[in-house]
Amino acid sequence: MLKAGIERIILGTAAVEAPELVEEACRSYSDRIIVGVDAREGHIAIHGWQQQTGLEAIKFAKSMVRLGVRRFIYTDISRDGTLTEPDFTTIFELVNTIKLPIIAAGGISSLGQLKVLKQLGVEAAIVGKALYTGDINLKQALATIS
Repeated sequence: MLKAGIERIILGTAAVEAPELVEEACRSYSDRIIVGVDAREGHIAIHGWQQQTGLEAIKFAKSMVRLGVRRFIYTDISRDGTLTEPDFTTIFELVNTIKLPIIAAGGISSLGQLKVLKQLGVEAAIVGKALYTGDINLKQALATIS
């Protein structure tokens, strides 16, 4: 797909189950590979969030950096779609530990939270349900964080 012009590929379960694939993909495509760090209570979940692993999210991300990964999507799956708030503590730890671009997802429900994520050094945020409910206005969000 990357040869066909797709800009980036996100690997989730495959990154956990086949780290050699991640390493090979990063050698060939460098920063076009993103790894999804989908965590519940600090541990990685795979197979559509249905299977919990014993892998700690931060340790997993660090292992992916060693394989060449240069960008991550961090999703707190216990907060996804809840309109509560992001797991700022883990996001802060992740940003400061790996010092690479992080896209945050899970629980984002206000412009204020987007501002905090920006202050923490997050590259981008995935906002879903808050757009549908009107809790976040897309034009205002883009103006606020630009």
